[in-house]
Amino acid sequence: MTDKNDFTGKQVLISGAAAGIGRETAVMLSKLGCRLILIDIDKDGLADTVSNLFGTGHSFNIIDLGNLESIEPAFKGIVDKHGPFDGFVHCAGIRCRRPIAMITPSILSEVLKVNFGSFIELTRCIIRRNNFNEGLSIVGVSSISSQRGGVSVTAYAASKAAMDCAVRCLAKELGSKSIRLNTVVPAQIETRAYVDFLKMTGGAEDITLTRQYLGLGEPLDVANLIVFLLSDKSKFITGSSIPVDGGFLSS
Repeated sequence: MTDKNDFTGKQVLISGAAAGIGRETAVMLSKLGCRLILIDIDKDGLADTVSNLFGTGHSFNIIDLGNLESIEPAFKGIVDKHGPFDGFVHCAGIRCRRPIAMITPSILSEVLKVNFGSFIELTRCIIRRNNFNEGLSIVGVSSISSQRGGVSVTAYAASKAAMDCAVRCLAKELGSKSIRLNTVVPAQIETRAYVDFLKMTGGAEDITLTRQYLGLGEPLDVANLIVFLLSDKSKFITGSSIPVDGGFLSS
């Protein structure tokens, strides 16, 4: 019997792999025999991620996902060199906490381009003929902000809600090609971005955790769900946004 968690011979693209959830997902997949192609703007972070991977054949590419026009030629170079993909995970994102009075057009554009626009553009590139293998699974990292309102997270929440909505549409559009798309919806996870957030608030208690009754999550908690959605074990799941939220959305 074939182990449906065996990724030997498979190749997965991960954006935002320099730290946090992207890095944890890459390490987990490498343990399962997967070959990883990682992209981010943080060269040192990517190099550090690759140094923690198991197996061989992994590589990384420096791409500014805020420059949408540069993604297609960069992706073409990647697929020409490494061949088609079996999975794509979009972990790249910008956290933005600004009241509406401080959301300038340039700030809004930057958040939407990295969090949502680059997801759509990378998806557009990867679903082209010869760029993917049968059974391609695409997973976007969303946020509970896409489903629950919060002060000063308008731009961020909108970008994540756009991803959730797009996945529902694209799952229908691409189902005939045996391509699945889903998002995972984390609550507060102990990442570098979360540590930076605590510094910004002066270490004040995060009110999200008062509703997140299982406590602060770890990148591993989200990576477990991502790997499941990439695997054949989830072959009947598409167009879904699945919480991994420590109970937040149920409280």
